[in-house]
Amino acid sequence: MPTRSDGLGSRRFKYDGCRVRQGYGDPRGSRHVVYLFCIAGWCESIVKFSVMDVSGTIRSILNQKSDDVFSISPDATVLKAVEMMDAKNVGALLVMDQERLVGIISERDYTRKVMLRGKRSRETKVAEIMSSDVTVTNPREPVEKCLRLMTDKHIRHLPVVENDKVVGVISIGDLVKHVISCQSAAIAHLEHYIHGGYAG
Repeated sequence: MPTRSDGLGSRRFKYDGCRVRQGYGDPRGSRHVVYLFCIAGWCESIVKFSVMDVSGTIRSILNQKSDDVFSISPDATVLKAVEMMDAKNVGALLVMDQERLVGIISERDYTRKVMLRGKRSRETKVAEIMSSDVTVTNPREPVEKCLRLMTDKHIRHLPVVENDKVVGVISIGDLVKHVISCQSAAIAHLEHYIHGGYAG
């Protein structure tokens, strides 16, 4: 079977004619797929290896985070919202009318809808600038799907709702950390194979 060479870091590999797709964001495919490597021409020992694996659900990310969900009333001032974001070191707050999610307010909302329009944060209510058309997810949603959703809609924070109750908030940073964790494990697996650790 003919082989081709490809680079991965400072090493070069030979792999058989199987199609290699780059994964999320690649114009050639939208899914994170399995790479089949034939290292150094050892075609008898093909490793099934997910280099761009983004497995898991949103619940797995929530389990690694604090249970705290920071929220504010729609009747509060924007100044109070900004002060809370600063104190909690977060980029957005859920806007809750008692137990009901009615919107989300972010640093970007403050910049675009208050500062750039010359409004006063002490006099402007959260309800006036919050994003009321809120996209939500649920704990069973695959991480990959949420990545695509947040990218397509250009959103940075995603409330997580289960049984009509807010149970958490996922940021784009949380998803990136999860992807990096998956890739670190995948790279370690491949390096172990390259150095002779594969017993196949």
